This record gives sequence, structure tokens and C-alpha cells, in this order.
Amino acid sequence: MRRWLIALVVLVLGRLRRRPELDSGGRIVPPGGPDRRAESLVLLLFAGATLCGAAVPVVYAWDAIPDQTQFLGLAFGLAFAFSSAACIVIGKRLVVTEELEEDYGLSHPDDREALEQLVEESGDRFTRKRLLFLAGAGAGSALGAALLTPAASLGPVFDVSSLYRTPWHRGVRLVDETGRALRAGDIEEATFYTAYPEHADREQMGAPVVVVRLKPEQLRLPDDRRGWAPAGILAYSKICTHAGCAIALYRKPTFAPVEPRPALVCPCHYSTFDVANGGGVLFGPAGRPLPQLPLAIDASGGLRAAGNFSGPVGPSWWGVRNHGARS
Repeated sequence: MRRWLIALVVLVLGRLRRRPELDSGGRIVPPGGPDRRAESLVLLLFAGATLCGAAVPVVYAWDAIPDQTQFLGLAFGLAFAFSSAACIVIGKRLVVTEELEEDYGLSHPDDREALEQLVEESGDRFTRKRLLFLAGAGAGSALGAALLTPAASLGPVFDVSSLYRTPWHRGVRLVDETGRALRAGDIEEATFYTAYPEHADREQMGAPVVVVRLKPEQLRLPDDRRGWAPAGILAYSKICTHAGCAIALYRKPTFAPVEPRPALVCPCHYSTFDVANGGGVLFGPAGRPLPQLPLAIDASGGLRAAGNFSGPVGPSWWGVRNHGARS
């Protein structure tokens, strides 16, 4: 009985000690007057975040902008800065707060009611709630679009034709790293050359080619490529068909039993391609031959492309064998 009496006394005392403001319908937090200047500042900050967030995909898509990477970083940074400043102003100027020293729990239904009332009363200073909500939603949407924009660098989704385009077509002149036109007389045997299409973007995956020279009697090209190597000069894509690394080594036969003929080698995973036999795979993980570029020698002795590659340039991703290179 004594335990029951103690529990009853504690329950009664707890009821008597309920917050008088809750019983009388009073406020928990002090009333706060409207602050339209702070609201206007928040709207301006959200507008700035929206503009900077929307600028990210524009800068990303507009290749003509100089220092594109720096402007992308600036747009990202300002979008986050404006959004953070807006949240700080809301928390400091527009949300009414109450400081309590004792622990605040949710073990009693009255405490939960107090929390709901606290949240409701904290927004008394807002006079344009709908406008602020729309501004915040716009800033959040623009920032989300900015964060998703770099995903476009993963590659095309709906139109993959750009993966097969190259800057090579009939008549394009081969030039070296300095832009000097390559001539057939300049190409020596047992030497490795890197060439590019004249007046084209060298950053394209299909742009760089390797040029080597063999004796015409060493060539064993397929029948449909017999005219692709004038004077024994051959050109192949510099991009390995395994993982897209750069072909950077030219193996010259020095010991016939082990190295019977010249070959192009990718130093990353050691895919080895037969120069004389249309770029066929001799060794390594590459799954298909190195694409060959047909060559022609013009009247002045310069090297020019006689068409496009024999196959698509780049690593052997799914379905690549079903397509061909396009100009």
C-alpha cells in the first residue's frame, strides 16, 4: 500500500507541476515580430543560389567559355555559399528560439504537445512563407541540377554515335606535335611517330595515330587493305582497344626466335599488336585489332588520310564490334 500511495502522490504532483502556459493556452517561446528585411535578404540569397546553380549546366555545356573549369568551380562555390547564408539568416533572424537549461524529453504526451506548439510558434516572424518556400525550392532544384550535371561526363546515354566519330576522312593531312606536315620521305624504318589530323581537335579520342614504316614485302595486310600502306607506311589508332590507354612503345625485332616481327605495344597492360598484319592482337588482354587508318601520298610527297579507320576507336566496350568509325 505504501508503494501505491507514493506513486499516487508523485502522479498528482506531476500533474500540478504542468506548465501553466500549456494549461492556459499561453506561449512557450516569446513572441517575435515580423522581420521583412531579413525575409528580403533570404529571398535575395536564394535567388543568387538559384542563378549560380543554373549557371553550372550552362558553363558545362558551353565549350567556348575560356577557363571553363574555373568558372564551374566558381558557380558551384557561390551556389553553396548563397544557400548556406540563406539558412544562417533564417536560423538567426527569422526563427524564434527558446533556451532551456533542463533536459527536454518526449516521455510524456504533454511534452510532445509542447514540442508541437514550440515548432508552430517559432515561425511567427515569417510573413511571406509561401514565397520563401518557393524560393528555397527553386534554389534546391537548381543546386540539385548542378550536382547532377557532371554525370554527363560519364558518356552519352541516348545518342552514342559520338563515340564512333573521328576527325579523319579522305584528304586530311597528317601533322606532328608541332603542326608540321609529315612527308613520306620523313618516315624512317624502325622508328615510331605520332601524328594528328590537321586543323582538328587533338583531344578527341580518334585523333592521334601512330605511324611506322616497313618494307613493302613485309606487309601481310588483308586483301581489302592492300592500298592502305603506300611505300610501306602504316598508320594505326594510338588508343589501345583494351582499356583506352595510349600506344607508346614500338617493338623492333632484335632476337628473331622471340620477337619475329615489329609490333606496337601498350605499356599499361602489354597488349601487343602486329603492325604488318593489320594491327592484329599478338599478346595481351586486348579483344580486337588496332584500327588502321588508310594512307595516301599526295603530289608533294605529304601523307594524307585516304579514308576513316577500319573499325571504331577506343576500348572494346559492349557492342563496339557492331559499329564502324564515322567521320
